[in-house]
Amino acid sequence: MTQPLAGIRVADFSHVMAGPFASHMLRLMGAEVIKIESRAGDQFRNYGADRRYDGMSPAFIAANVGKKSIALNLKDPADLEIAREIVSRSDVFLENFRPGVISRLGLGYDVVREDNPGIVYCSVSGYGQNSPQRDWPAIDNIVQATSGMMMLSGGEGDPPVRIGFPIVDTLTGQTAAVAILGALLQRERTGEGAYIDVSMLEASLAFMTSALTPFLTTGKTMKRLGNTGYSGLPTAALFETRDQRHISLGVVQANQFEALARHLGRDEWLTDPRFATPDDRRANFKEMYAALQAVFLTRDADEWERELNAASIPCGKIRRVSEAAELCSKDALLKVEMEGFPDLGEIAIPNIGFRMSPGEKTTIEPPPRIDQHRAEILAWLAEKER
Repeated sequence: MTQPLAGIRVADFSHVMAGPFASHMLRLMGAEVIKIESRAGDQFRNYGADRRYDGMSPAFIAANVGKKSIALNLKDPADLEIAREIVSRSDVFLENFRPGVISRLGLGYDVVREDNPGIVYCSVSGYGQNSPQRDWPAIDNIVQATSGMMMLSGGEGDPPVRIGFPIVDTLTGQTAAVAILGALLQRERTGEGAYIDVSMLEASLAFMTSALTPFLTTGKTMKRLGNTGYSGLPTAALFETRDQRHISLGVVQANQFEALARHLGRDEWLTDPRFATPDDRRANFKEMYAALQAVFLTRDADEWERELNAASIPCGKIRRVSEAAELCSKDALLKVEMEGFPDLGEIAIPNIGFRMSPGEKTTIEPPPRIDQHRAEILAWLAEKER
């Protein structure tokens, strides 16, 4: 058995997170990824306040395991020629410079496809290669703002709320990876390469379809629901428990509400006209919520989570990331031995997020030190020339 992308080579000129996360997904599926860095290296190598991890920051590790690194100055003709040779022998070209920059460096799509007509060329940017906002600089929190994402969390009247991790970067990288897979499949059928333009804004809007499509259909924006679920029901909300922890309830179907009421010994809720239908429960949100909150304060979060799930009633305890990691099942995390970095030793990173059978399990090398594979890559290029 082999991994699904075994034999696919990616020339990765991207940096920071959105682009590298795309090639990270491809690498976890078996592609070879050659990371072409500047002489100074990817900015994410030194990200964060802890200088012990300079060169191999946790943020860098998160999207660069198993890649090969060569550091090149693309303004230097000799280094540019090395980059072109790598690209000419690759299946995928990935970059996330500001629009126009990669062309000025001599590696635009028109130039690249002359040497490699079958190349799948993917450009990732903030607002797209040809949009009116193409020259606006963009990072994750900026696009969270401009996409409307910050106005979806929190409650009505609250200030904007940033989602607490770089969700735009990762969802854009995932979008780019899916697009690249589609283009590779298309190439298998037609023999033709493709140009892919991925914008952080458009990827975010696609990701936000459950909020955007209702507006496009009705002309009305969704209410901000805070910690209440998409249904707007008081039975799909957050509740405090006896141990001052919280649980999230996800009761949205009629059979679930009946099971909840009977399990809690509140059969009267099923005949109470305030709670009879979902619309009734929404109209009497405060009363339903208060009744549930009073019950949930009688036990600890762990007890409620175990008991309700055993009764097929959707419930989850609110966990910190450190606690959530304990839920990971076998193969959900990859173990990586960080050779040469004693402060790190063996670490774990999330796996790709799905399982496929048949298919070889992901095994991965550590992220590369800057320029670590120069000799190997140059020897490979020389061998190809012969």
